[in-house]
Amino acid sequence: MSDYRVTCIRRDGPDRDWRIDSLGGDIPHAWRDTIDNVIDAIEAYRHRFYTSVAGRTVWLVVRKHPISQRKYLATEADRFPPNNLLSLPECPR
Repeated sequence: MSDYRVTCIRRDGPDRDWRIDSLGGDIPHAWRDTIDNVIDAIEAYRHRFYTSVAGRTVWLVVRKHPISQRKYLATEADRFPPNNLLSLPECPR
């Protein structure tokens, strides 16, 4: 199992759900992947993903929206809404 640091996101657009389309980072190397692939990797225990919040490492977890049942990512300390991932900068295109 590899650990990946998340340093940027790409949103799906300026709509109300603010769903993240993809994540990117630089550890263990430069990477970028879709939100669905990241969710699958976490649920299958293939990889772990983390980011830094207020100088401390926080792990990403998969959650399910209570109404829509749509899966999304949040950090361990988060509540819905919002989550710390939305405060990350946009990944370059």
